[in-house]
Amino acid sequence: MTLVSIIGFCATACSVGSFVPQAVKVIRTRDMAGVSMRMYAITVVGFSLWLTYGLLLWQWPLILTNGACLVLSGFILVMKLLPRHKREEVADAIDPTVG
Repeated sequence: MTLVSIIGFCATACSVGSFVPQAVKVIRTRDMAGVSMRMYAITVVGFSLWLTYGLLLWQWPLILTNGACLVLSGFILVMKLLPRHKREEVADAIDPTVG
């Protein structure tokens, strides 16, 4: 594995890993008070654009990384936008032991 590949892998791990704790917290606590809708909306648009860029260049590292980040940040944004009872239903469907 080259140094460039190692750096790319580490960047991917950090990018994807940065959203996992927030997504898990949303599922476990159902609390969205500390989540900025504006920030996640901008983040989702950004990852959508990066994903499109990667698809246009047919660059798998960009496609996979930004696709995974888009799914995680999109999930958090959707949970923020859902009414509380729907958020509870989604969280219960994902992790029924918590609710």
